[in-house]
Amino acid sequence: MCRTVVKALVNLALCSCPTIHSPVIHMRIPAWTPEQKHQPQDLVDAILARRGGEFINLDLALLWSEPVARGWNVYLKNIRTGLPTSRRLCELGICTVALLTGAQYEYHHHAPDFLTAGGTQAELDALNRIVQGDACQPVVDAALGDIERLVVQYAAQMTRKVTVEDGLFAALKARFTNTELVELTAAIATYNMVARFLVALHVSPEGETPR
Repeated sequence: MCRTVVKALVNLALCSCPTIHSPVIHMRIPAWTPEQKHQPQDLVDAILARRGGEFINLDLALLWSEPVARGWNVYLKNIRTGLPTSRRLCELGICTVALLTGAQYEYHHHAPDFLTAGGTQAELDALNRIVQGDACQPVVDAALGDIERLVVQYAAQMTRKVTVEDGLFAALKARFTNTELVELTAAIATYNMVARFLVALHVSPEGETPR
């Protein structure tokens, strides 16, 4: 009788403990779980708070390293949502990076952000057309405005060539403040880093079976 009661109490205690559930995902490394590698609770809570209570697949790669996950969570939060520079233009640059690098995961998350920030599906369709050619050259697609064309070309040159032509940068300086240029450049550069991380580890979009 006592043994049965003890067993019941143990089961109750186990059921009451918080459990972090991770989705079944496919990467070149296993998806992180707290059982495989403990991480400080404040870090786990901070990431969950930023994500709205549920990890995304990227988090389950980052959490294998506390320094990487902690720095990423703070820095990427600032780049993604903390910049006063036009979020629509930053997201346009990020989507350009995603398409040029083949980072499907990045485009999956940032195309909706571009639309939420005021972009249009027609502009995304134009971007998808542009990257089929040489996006480093002056963009002429009529679906994009003058500033949007410059942003796409800037993101393309930063991504494909790394160096940026003086004439293009002069055109950007004529339209953006120094702060805006720094923040736009940081957004494009940062998501080049993100794209390379995602592609190297084969991180696939949530709910999608990888090819």
